Amino acid sequence: AKQAEGREMFQKATELKQLCDSYKVPLIINDRLDVAMAVGAAGVHVGQSDFPCAEARRLLGENYVIGVSAHNPEEALQAVADGADYLGCGAVFGSVTKHNVGTLGLDKLRTIRKVVTIPMVGIGGINSSNYEAVLETGANGAAVVSGILAAEDISKEVLKFKTIKLKFE
Repeated sequence: AKQAEGREMFQKATELKQLCDSYKVPLIINDRLDVAMAVGAAGVHVGQSDFPCAEARRLLGENYVIGVSAHNPEEALQAVADGADYLGCGAVFGSVTKHNVGTLGLDKLRTIRKVVTIPMVGIGGINSSNYEAVLETGANGAAVVSGILAAEDISKEVLKFKTIKLKFE
């Protein structure tokens, strides 16, 4: 809901917060610090052109989770210095859900892993066929949208991801 108005975003986030709470899953709001704070989300994820991580940390304190998008080692190191709890790195293989993003690739993802110790996930173009390669870079996991939602059998596809992840635990 990147283009949603504030009121609509707040209403949707309130519903999602209730749903997440019922399953004991933390809700992380993308881009919108105000909405995350208003609904009592567990945290917020910010991109390089969004609200600055250091300011988000100052406003939210240590009890909120803050994730930051990183596309290279320099951005990753800055995010860590600014107080990020985790990184979303990509687009690893390109993205059908975001336009105008470059491709990071597995080698650059591996390079980011070498310079930071906080959790990081790959994002962008990840599916069950390439998820293992993402984990082999040292990433802790992946953010997946179309790799699951575009599947003919979503439940079966989720199980594939779970099986692959178990090999790395």
